[in-house]
Amino acid sequence: MATARTVKDVSPHEFVKAYSSHLKRSGKMELPHWTDIVKTATFKELAPYDPDWYYIRAASMARKIYLRGGIGVGGFQRIYGGSKRNGSRPPHFCKSSGSIARHILQQLQMMNIIDVDPKGGRRITSSGQRDLDQVAGRIVIAH
Repeated sequence: MATARTVKDVSPHEFVKAYSSHLKRSGKMELPHWTDIVKTATFKELAPYDPDWYYIRAASMARKIYLRGGIGVGGFQRIYGGSKRNGSRPPHFCKSSGSIARHILQQLQMMNIIDVDPKGGRRITSSGQRDLDQVAGRIVIAH
């Protein structure tokens, strides 16, 4: 009984890992020159240790748009935001970088995975949905 597997059927961690390597292999996504020196948010102290962090963030964002469309740059700033530690003062929530989110959304749009939603934010395209479901299907076969 081979049912079609979707992104919802596989573990988020496994899917993001597989889809980020798929994005890296495809070669369609071009890394900006600043990926090795940029912090992902103002509340972070250091840049990401993983050299492939950009592909991982892109895969995670594509998955989030697949599951719930209509998310824009501001929504992703909140999703990837976190707690800013203010030393002896109390910590507060702080948004993540908007330019990173914007750049990834533009890259995914150029690859025809997502499209602008007329109601606001972005939504998945039919070819993008097929692409993500294929990767999810490969994960199911591998396990």
